[in-house]
Amino acid sequence: MRFATPLVPATLLRRYKRFLAEARLDDGTEVTAHCPNPGAMTGLAGPGARIWLEPNDDPRRKLDYGWRLVDLGAGHMAGIDTGVPNRVVAEALREGRIDGLTGHDVRAEVPYGEASRVDFLLTGEGRDTYVEVKNCHLRRQGDLAEFPDCVTRRGARHMEELARMVGKGHRAVLIFVVQRTDCARVAVAADIDPAYARAFDAARAAGVEVICLSTEIDTQGVRASAPLPFDGG
Repeated sequence: MRFATPLVPATLLRRYKRFLAEARLDDGTEVTAHCPNPGAMTGLAGPGARIWLEPNDDPRRKLDYGWRLVDLGAGHMAGIDTGVPNRVVAEALREGRIDGLTGHDVRAEVPYGEASRVDFLLTGEGRDTYVEVKNCHLRRQGDLAEFPDCVTRRGARHMEELARMVGKGHRAVLIFVVQRTDCARVAVAADIDPAYARAFDAARAAGVEVICLSTEIDTQGVRASAPLPFDGG
């Protein structure tokens, strides 16, 4: 997945109202950027962080910049746009780069369950496969990436819906996309959202599969890379 326009570097001044960020461009200009992330963004939104913004000239958009990346130092990057993982997975599915999820017709945002939409429905070979994608960029210790970074009742509902699909004879897969390059394993942050952790464990027990994907991130774009182990059995 490539960014639509070249990114420009900036220094984060503050993030506020969840979806807004003030930043200073390298020429000293201060701008307001859209922050496409409703989560806590722990460790990624501190004032002074080196960030990358995507300019746009779309008159339909209220802001001229969108926040896309955080420079983590030591050559590592993190993507903060929670919409990117779905685009990354869509690209990888089309190119047949996710083991166990090849050879299918792919449809996005398909209604299912009780007033939900599954990120991807794979059909055409054996059982239908329901695929849910989650953005994962919380890192609190070592090389461990965790999800979620805040309470997500919607996420718990998705796990319950996937488990129901397995109960109906379908296949269901949860994909954690680790949108930062300094992690080597993935776990559920049960201390942040115990209800999600319970729903996750119940879904896995029901037969929902878990795939964790690392990413390659630079100022050109974000691409799905090698699988990572799930640190939770």
